Amino acid sequence: MEVITDEEIIALYWKRDSNAIEATSRAYGTYCYAIANGILKSPEDAEECVNDTWMRAWNTIPPQRPQRLRVFLAKITRNLAFDKSKSRCTQKRGGGEICLALEELGECVDAGADPESEVMAEELRGSINGFLRGLPGRDRDIFLRRYFFVESTDDIATRYGMTRSAVLMALSRTRKKLKLYLKKEGLI
Repeated sequence: MEVITDEEIIALYWKRDSNAIEATSRAYGTYCYAIANGILKSPEDAEECVNDTWMRAWNTIPPQRPQRLRVFLAKITRNLAFDKSKSRCTQKRGGGEICLALEELGECVDAGADPESEVMAEELRGSINGFLRGLPGRDRDIFLRRYFFVESTDDIATRYGMTRSAVLMALSRTRKKLKLYLKKEGLI
């Protein structure tokens, strides 16, 4: 089986060659599935999410030309999995890690903010990325595992050889630091 580069995969999308989806699936199927299943905790829903990722990529490239295909696909997969999980939360309140993670992060961002604003979202994204770059490696990893990959606090504790309460405390401290950082930046 021939190894194909990201640039070649993107070129297939730009040519509107249906082989782009097969190449993307071979290169990133396992990775995207792991992201979706980590959030959804359902193999069937994760598989559906991954298929939706390929469709979204097909509809998005062109006009977009991702600089890093892996990151581009991860964001699509993650957003689709979040959407699916949010609809679950709405159907049955309080279900799953995604509801908890979003609730935890909700304390850092002003509820009165206009989440639909592209400009505000981009500023917020840039500020959060800047904040994360300034964190010590382990704190950053714990934060990303909880809020980007939506891992449970028990799984994070096991991964880092910590107690669950130590993970919860680390996350709480990081959220407080993030809130102060965003206030200082004038975003909340």
